[in-house]
Amino acid sequence: MWALRWNNPRIHTPERRKVWLACDEHRTSLGDFLTARGFLKETRPHDGPGDEVAD
Repeated sequence: MWALRWNNPRIHTPERRKVWLACDEHRTSLGDFLTARGFLKETRPHDGPGDEVAD
């Protein structure tokens, strides 16, 4: 499982992170979707409950 941390600079402050979780199969396509919009900030392994909490 992967945590894709992102923000929309038009509506979020620069330090704010939203988190979408993705399985191995969908990590790349979701990352591509966020990257195309300039939203993706980082991708990291999801460590378990509580790790998905956004800043």
